[in-house]
Amino acid sequence: MLEQDLDAIAFPVLDEVRMAAFDRCPLTRLRRYRDGERLFEAGDRECKLDVVRSGEVEIRDESGETPKVIVVLRPGQFTGDVAQLAGSPALVAGVARGETEVYEVSPEALRDLLNLHLDVADIILQAFIARWRYLREPGRFTGLRVIGRRDSPETFRVRTFLAKNGVPFTWLDLDAGPQAGQLLREFGASEAETPVVAWGRKRVVSKPSDRDLAEALGLRHPLEPREYDLAVVGAGPAGLAAAVYGASEGLSTVVLETTAPGGQAGRSMRIENYLGFPIGITGAELAERAFVQAIKFGAILSVAAPALRLNFDDGHAVIHLDGGESVSARCLLIATGAEYRRLGVEGCERFEGRGVYYAATPIEAQMCWGSDVVVIGGGNSAGQAAVFLATQVRKVYLVIRGDDLSKDMSAYLARRIEENPMIDVLRNTEVRRVSGDDHLGEVELVSNKTGEVRTLRTPALFSFIGAVPRTDWLPAEIERDERGFVRTGPALAHSPGWTAKRPPFLLEASRPGVFAAGDVRSGSVKRVASAVGEGAMAVQFVHEFMKEI
Repeated sequence: MLEQDLDAIAFPVLDEVRMAAFDRCPLTRLRRYRDGERLFEAGDRECKLDVVRSGEVEIRDESGETPKVIVVLRPGQFTGDVAQLAGSPALVAGVARGETEVYEVSPEALRDLLNLHLDVADIILQAFIARWRYLREPGRFTGLRVIGRRDSPETFRVRTFLAKNGVPFTWLDLDAGPQAGQLLREFGASEAETPVVAWGRKRVVSKPSDRDLAEALGLRHPLEPREYDLAVVGAGPAGLAAAVYGASEGLSTVVLETTAPGGQAGRSMRIENYLGFPIGITGAELAERAFVQAIKFGAILSVAAPALRLNFDDGHAVIHLDGGESVSARCLLIATGAEYRRLGVEGCERFEGRGVYYAATPIEAQMCWGSDVVVIGGGNSAGQAAVFLATQVRKVYLVIRGDDLSKDMSAYLARRIEENPMIDVLRNTEVRRVSGDDHLGEVELVSNKTGEVRTLRTPALFSFIGAVPRTDWLPAEIERDERGFVRTGPALAHSPGWTAKRPPFLLEASRPGVFAAGDVRSGSVKRVASAVGEGAMAVQFVHEFMKEI
């Protein structure tokens, strides 16, 4: 997207007809501000949507050393971004320039506005999504500042968590120069307390857990002591699809996610075979759009809320979270997906986050720019990673155990790899050992045909081998196959836990009212489109089940 196009989408001007609608809209009220008066502050959680009627509003970035104006909104333009929809704190401040009038829309009224006035809603939502990207572009916005060492796994985890959740931030490497150390001293912190996360002149948190960050940023929402119609565990493509369809069809829906919306698909830098996106879309962008859709329809999504245990009380599913919280629901969708199996070779565990990675995004690529890297795996995820990294590094060595690249990889992707001079495919090859000092330095490869050993000097190894389902939190009564994936469908009618007179629905597990969709389901097709389809289909089965109770 060209910069001028992004600016136009992020900061559109509502025409006279749409502006006139705010005069008649009972969801708004007219507010007047004097020159220099603040409409809202960065950090406000109850930030309202303000549509400029007259005058101007400066949108200020006050997160860095010196405040700066990001944009000046004029009549017909409006404030807000996705954080506002999600109930997260405002990232910026709004200040009146001259005598200013705005139409003020409360957070509750905004959701009604988005669902009742579609011509205005389309413009607002497109702008909100574009602003997410706008603020993350280099040089636009300081955002949170993360201070830590390059080789620190904890710093890497914090940066990864923020990036996955679309939170703008700037990383200050303690090893790159004096600036980070000087700022650390200003905060009264020591290197032992890093990573330190700061906002403006204020230290937010030191050595934060994912939950600490999620709570500080409003990503983890306090869950009401109520019973939901549908609880979705996992916010990958299947879980997000279920949230969109469930909430839009009137089901009270809550989504519990361990790390960030998008799941494994959210880490993909280019999905080209998803219907309707002929030039491709990143997994993060797809997840962002689905997240906005779910929130628009009223779904509640809580991040850093991993499911620890499941039991049933009076027929209802009870999902237990950390901190003693629990969620009760009439129906449960298991959409926890699968994660790449850890590379179980000598020395690997020591270098995880220090050269051994299980995703290939700009965060990881920044750690090995211009170097030779190794990618392991023969599926689409490994192929997409190799193609992306080939634009960032000097050479990519793609290691596969077999000799046919097209066996488990889409033909278009395999062909692209074969024709890319920056990618060298090493067939019939496996990793035997990794080594280094504080950071990965070498990868030892062995041919599974000849036994020949080869050593590559590299700061980064990316592993995409096998899939381990996230089902360790499920009780024994939820049947799983020999690899741990959840069994579903009519064949479970004779399962010991099945109590209904009818056979299970297609996506129903071994207990009535519990469903599974996406990669976590036994026999699923490991594609984004099929996961989305299953998530949507599961909601139809939820409706059928609720007719019985």
